[in-house]
Order: sequence, then C-alpha cells, then structure tokens
Amino acid sequence: MRSVLLAIAIVLSVLSAKAPAQVPNLPEGSQTRWVVSQPQEIVAYVVFDPAVAKRELPQSLRFINLRELATAGIPWAADYLAKHPAQGNWAISFLEIVQMGTFIIDGRTPNWPKDGAAALWFARVAPSDPAANLGPGRPYLALEFWMPDSAYVAYMREKGYSATYGEATLLQDSDGTWRGTIKADGLEVAAACMPVGPVSGGTRSAGTQTIFPPLSSSVKNVIRVAFAGHRERECGDGSSLDLHGTHPLTGGIALEPMVFEYGYILRGATYPK
Repeated sequence: MRSVLLAIAIVLSVLSAKAPAQVPNLPEGSQTRWVVSQPQEIVAYVVFDPAVAKRELPQSLRFINLRELATAGIPWAADYLAKHPAQGNWAISFLEIVQMGTFIIDGRTPNWPKDGAAALWFARVAPSDPAANLGPGRPYLALEFWMPDSAYVAYMREKGYSATYGEATLLQDSDGTWRGTIKADGLEVAAACMPVGPVSGGTRSAGTQTIFPPLSSSVKNVIRVAFAGHRERECGDGSSLDLHGTHPLTGGIALEPMVFEYGYILRGATYPK
C-alpha cells in the first residue's frame, strides 16, 4: 500500500510541475477587457537618461534607477554600474517588438499588415511618495505603445489604452533568426535575435503589472495586466539592436543579451485612477 501511495504522489508531483500556471485574477471594477495570446517577441532591456523622458513622468511617480537596483543586490545592475559609474541615476526600461495570434480589446482586433507587429517602450517606476499604494503588480510607465493601424489606435484611446501610430514588423528568417523593425515619429529601430540555449520560465511563470499612461497622453486610465506561461530564450551571437533618429529612446543603451519570449497568455483591463 505504501508503494502505491508513493507512486501516486510522484505522478501527482509530475503533473503539477507540468500543469500550466493560472493567469492571476484581475481586480473588480474594470472598464474594458484586453486579451493577448500566442505572442512571439524580441525584448531588449534598455537603460536611459531619465532627463529625456522627464516630461512624460506624472508627479506621483519616479523612475527606478540603476543605483537603487545595484544597492538592492541585483547582479546585472551592480555589474553594469561598476563599468559605468556615472550612470547611477539612469532609468531602466524594456523595448518589445511583438506579434500576437490574439489581440482583442472588447471584442475588436487590429487590422494587421503583412508581418505586422506592435511595439512598446515601458519604464520601471515607483511611487514618488514611499507610503503611496499603487495597487497590485509591478508598476511601469507606458512611454510608448505603437500600433500599425491608425483606426485601432483611435479605438484604443477611446477604450482607455495609451497608444500611437507606428509601423512595426516581426518575421523569422529561414535560418531561425527573428528580425523586427519599428518606424515611428523620429525613430527607426532594427532588431535581430537568434534564440539559443535552454528555455526558461514556462508553465509555472505568472505575474501582474500596473501600467500608467505618460503625462502627455489624453488617456488617464490605469491598465492592470495579469499573465502566465512566459517562455524565454537568450538571443545569441549575431543578435543586434540599432536605434536611429531623434526620439528619446535613441540615446538609450541596450543591455546584453536581448531575449526572445513566447507562449504566454495575458489579460488586461482599464481602471480609473
């Protein structure tokens, strides 16, 4: 009997490890609903001088900088700061070029051009007042959210999602390299990523985020998102990110390695501040 119970326990343990993580619940009181699934995306982590984006920062928020991450014991931040000590006050962000099998806001989907993608530039933030409560999830400032469908951009704004028009593409070469581009006001981006090495994340990854609109946006809602199932591989040799133009992003420095992410489900919703 004991051996039977042990066998059952082992099987249940294996099944539990392979079971997909559940997407966390979103808070009650949402005004709209957003669903993303089957994504494929190049992600670059970019440090930047916060002065270039200061005008987009609400008074209630501040950028998280490299110095505080290094002081908190984050290894990559400490390593970077050791090589670039003058950049301790620089902010941290991520740039994504992403295609999605599903992108729906309240039942409506964008009109994607051939190889069309969305792109976004989000910065990590914290409350200016340490006692303030921003709600559940890691907070970000949505500096940019580019979509290649101008009518859908207008729809997103009506629904409370900050977005602007920008042409983005993502496609995979025959050798397995993923190539992404962004063409927006004052900005041209070319990214290349050859996924290599083991897959991290996967069935047990899950989390939440709170996304605030930039100060210049007509949108004032907060977006809360919940996700699960991220899979990630590093971008290997030959991968690159080229930033050109007058946009504030072009002064940023991309950290290595970039990563390729896929496989997750994301649900989002808008809430009044």
